[in-house]
Amino acid sequence: MPRLTPQNYRTLISVFSKIGYSVDRQEGSHIVMTKPGTPRPLVIPARADVPVFVIKNLIRSSGINRMEYFELLAK
Repeated sequence: MPRLTPQNYRTLISVFSKIGYSVDRQEGSHIVMTKPGTPRPLVIPARADVPVFVIKNLIRSSGINRMEYFELLAK
């Protein structure tokens, strides 16, 4: 399995948009993405390199696994 690496916030927005999340609002330097039917929004910091621990939390909160994340990242 590939290793998780820091990603640009625009890349992460693209990845989670592919599974139905949409940008709801921006509060300061954080982008909030929501998806109908999910209990919790995804909060992505607007940084050039979003840390790996934040990406892990986003993957867990979105309900996908690491392999699905890498497949979406490759598209």
